[in-house]
Amino acid sequence: MNIQTRPDAMTAQDEYPTRVAGQERLMPRKDPVLWSEWSEGAPISKAEAEHYDEKGYLVRRDMFDEDELKMLTEVADELRDGGAGIPDADLIREPDSDAVRTVFRLDRHSKVFRRLACDTRMAGVAEFLLNDQVYLHQSRLNYKPGFAGKEFYWHSDFETWHAEDGMPRMRAVSASVLLTPNGPHNGPLLLVPGSQGVFISCAGETPEDNHETSLKEQKVGVPQPTTIERLARQAGGIDCAQGATGTVIFFECNTLHGSNGNISPDPRANAFFVYNAMSNALTEPFAAPSSRPDFLANREVPEAIAPVKGRLTA
Repeated sequence: MNIQTRPDAMTAQDEYPTRVAGQERLMPRKDPVLWSEWSEGAPISKAEAEHYDEKGYLVRRDMFDEDELKMLTEVADELRDGGAGIPDADLIREPDSDAVRTVFRLDRHSKVFRRLACDTRMAGVAEFLLNDQVYLHQSRLNYKPGFAGKEFYWHSDFETWHAEDGMPRMRAVSASVLLTPNGPHNGPLLLVPGSQGVFISCAGETPEDNHETSLKEQKVGVPQPTTIERLARQAGGIDCAQGATGTVIFFECNTLHGSNGNISPDPRANAFFVYNAMSNALTEPFAAPSSRPDFLANREVPEAIAPVKGRLTA
């Protein structure tokens, strides 16, 4: 088992300065997007690898069988309804209601979802994309209740993870497993293809305990509308990642993304895992007075996932 110590924060160089005085700046990316060179033994096709490298995301369909999906959706419903005795600290509710928006530390609250996080269909692909062993930086269930699910504004995950968690480089990938159909009407993931190649250095300082408000409505560390418009026009538009239950969306940590609110009757639910490279373990925050709580960023000495093959079981 490979266990790596955390880099010394005093020696970690800030390659992506953000939350700075003055105006927002755009900087070229300094890291690869696809860290591995594709070969016949890769867990994804050559076309998929090229799409991820160029667009900053990858949609994979029909990853799980009917019994696996039934088990995952049933457990997700139990977690949302508090059946697992989840502490309030790991629950985020909608700004204007008691509806559950997010359940954090998913891998700790459910053996089934821990097994999913370690599955070779998930962690094995992440290892290939990052060319390293991986560990879970964060895991959560995201819900958008029918008629009540709020939007997630445009942002780069890496900007927050770098500024507030101390993630040094762009060597992480998110995997979203759709637990309900995600269509154009119920707030699917929207992405700006190609935006992973540009780091948006945001203006303004990080307030103390910024996470307490940003989890419900993010206002610090988000790009200006003119920047979003510019990148979207350069990309030729915005992509909508939608699919049936069981679809998995892998998206690069710096890809600009967001989602609309859900005013439809159809709820949306996704399981979300962030895989970070073992070589990219957290230091101290680069642009925040203190690090975020553990439920948002795994600050333990990371332990590499050993990917598991086979069907999911209870």
